[in-house]
Amino acid sequence: MGIGLRNPIHVIGGGLAGCEAAWQIAKAGLRVILYEMRPVRMTPAHKTGRLAELVCSNSLKSEAEASASWQLKREMRRLGSMLLAAADQARVPGGHALTVDRELFADAVERALAAEPNIEIRREEVESVPNDGIVIIASGPLTSEKLAADIARRTGSGRLFFYDAISPIVDAESIDLSIAFRASRYGKSLDGGGDYLNCPMDREQYERFVDALLTAESVEAHIPEDACIHAGKIPFFEACLPIEELARRGRDTLRFGPMKPVGLIDPRTGRRPWAVVQLRQENLRADSYNLVGFQNHMKFSEQARVLRMIPGLEKAVFLRYGQIHRNTYINAPAILTPTLQLRGDPKIFFAGQISGVEGYVESMATGLLAGRYAAAAALGEEPRPVPRETALGSLCAYISGADPSNYQPANIAFDLLPPLDEETRQRLRHDKRARHAEMCRRAMAALEEHLLAHV
Repeated sequence: MGIGLRNPIHVIGGGLAGCEAAWQIAKAGLRVILYEMRPVRMTPAHKTGRLAELVCSNSLKSEAEASASWQLKREMRRLGSMLLAAADQARVPGGHALTVDRELFADAVERALAAEPNIEIRREEVESVPNDGIVIIASGPLTSEKLAADIARRTGSGRLFFYDAISPIVDAESIDLSIAFRASRYGKSLDGGGDYLNCPMDREQYERFVDALLTAESVEAHIPEDACIHAGKIPFFEACLPIEELARRGRDTLRFGPMKPVGLIDPRTGRRPWAVVQLRQENLRADSYNLVGFQNHMKFSEQARVLRMIPGLEKAVFLRYGQIHRNTYINAPAILTPTLQLRGDPKIFFAGQISGVEGYVESMATGLLAGRYAAAAALGEEPRPVPRETALGSLCAYISGADPSNYQPANIAFDLLPPLDEETRQRLRHDKRARHAEMCRRAMAALEEHLLAHV
């Protein structure tokens, strides 16, 4: 008899990874206790006590066929991801991205979990890893100090961290639509419409904006470890850099990054702007928009001053200012197996951002797998890793097999998947899209074979 048949499986953390893990365990017919400390104890970044709250963006990345993110979601849907089903229900326009209404998404997840009889939800802080049975640690990047200390003690490794940042949100009614225009880049949209509001800048406006960014005051460090921000030693995640940091890397960096104007024409001039700030719809009501890629660490008063320099946002009402928060994660390659188990104690699994993945979908993906692997272990079976050829398998291979001396959080990318065989690579060497499509085909074939072999 597996240990999980006598004891419920413990899942620590009611974020994306924890909720998906709990669902997978329950669907395997096993009891699970899902712990979430909010709202009893809040974090610096969360605004509510809801399960599966989306803290940063409301985008679950591209749904464009044959993209790496599309393939990861495709595999997750094949394995019965409840969170992706909730995201599909809560979808709002977002170009080629799966963009959701945060409130509807969290509501859908909470309803599903509450209705599942095998899941018990406990609103309390877990200060140490339970010793009675199988545990999935999905406590996220803002793991409480006591739990983090216990994890460090059990793993024998120090904590790592980098800095992540949140974009501002503005009231839709405060956007000047005589300046901001609706369009999707190159006209690409899942719905065939203009899914973004675009605030165009000419060269002079852009240069003034960059000058203001470079001289804006930052929020002061509140804990000693955060002083590195002001000392110029900033361990930011490269895919989520604050706009001030981008500006410091070169005056045109923003214009080739989040403010790139390619694929957009300003209807007032008939020309492509020098730079563009894109605004993405936050919810189905379309009463608020976030500034895409505009995460920052400026004081709130400075944000209001600098961001109102953006054409169309001169009278912007900010519903949420940008902010920065520290993300905690373990040195997974040194301590985890490809099935996300702790090498020194296989009853303990890790999932989500604390394992060193970055991104909503990647967190869900590791939660889904950790839940399935934990259920197998509870049933007395040996967890079998999904094939390396899949996006899911490649993500876990990175987590468990990257260089532990220089481990950095990762999003899913085709670079993580095994290369194609030499003959296929040569045949498709001039067609990148065809190479990616072939990697996706190979991944699904491997996943189907794996599922057929382990029914």
